[in-house]
Amino acid sequence: MFESKSGVFFIAGLFFFAFAFLSNAVVPALMYQHLPEQTAAELVNPNLRYQFEDLAQRFPEQFEKHIGTPPEDLQAADGWYNEKCAEMLKLGRDIYVGEGCWHCHSQFVRPVSNESLRFGPVSQSEEYQNELQRPVMFGTRRVGPDLSREAGRRSSDWHAVHFFKPTDLSVGSPMPPYPWFFEGSAEKPNRRGLALITYIQWLGSWLDSYPYYEDYDQSPVAKIEAAAAKAAAKAKELEDSPEAETATEAE
Repeated sequence: MFESKSGVFFIAGLFFFAFAFLSNAVVPALMYQHLPEQTAAELVNPNLRYQFEDLAQRFPEQFEKHIGTPPEDLQAADGWYNEKCAEMLKLGRDIYVGEGCWHCHSQFVRPVSNESLRFGPVSQSEEYQNELQRPVMFGTRRVGPDLSREAGRRSSDWHAVHFFKPTDLSVGSPMPPYPWFFEGSAEKPNRRGLALITYIQWLGSWLDSYPYYEDYDQSPVAKIEAAAAKAAAKAKELEDSPEAETATEAE
């Protein structure tokens, strides 16, 4: 075989193919071996927390039944929400894998074909350095859209209806219904349904800037209180101004 040029090129081709194949696995592993792999608890961020608490408001009875009731103490409630959110995030990921969602949906925005215009920022390798990406959820094809930037695009009750009966929202959708995530209707997601919605609302929630992401107010009550305090301070400033004192003396 080595006596002919074709034999030499054939052996060389096999060698370089094997080298390229192995390097695709070894080089990334060496590049990121010093970076810690994030746990589900570390993946809980303010955007996801908002969505998780939003689930409690949209489906109060189901949330209490399948997840529980937060403590009355605010500090304890904060820790409780983080713990339960991480728990549901892991369960939702397992359901996503078990139901074969990755067969029809990708989780990787490629730097080709203007995908960033349709789905959002091109995916970065650091996004996959966590326990929810083991194995990595790149997917196999796109029957449906890429989901790696899905967080916040749609409300949680939209996702509930979509899982219960997809064609009610997307006419002609090839996606099958998932009635076993509910207790008879889209208004009653069970534990598995709540977990899957939590997982979907996590995908892309870590991005600092995202064109399709809604700008959520973490606490509308706090915003109202801040506005009231600002108005009170302004009124106090006007009362203490020289013009106000002059007007009082004139009276």
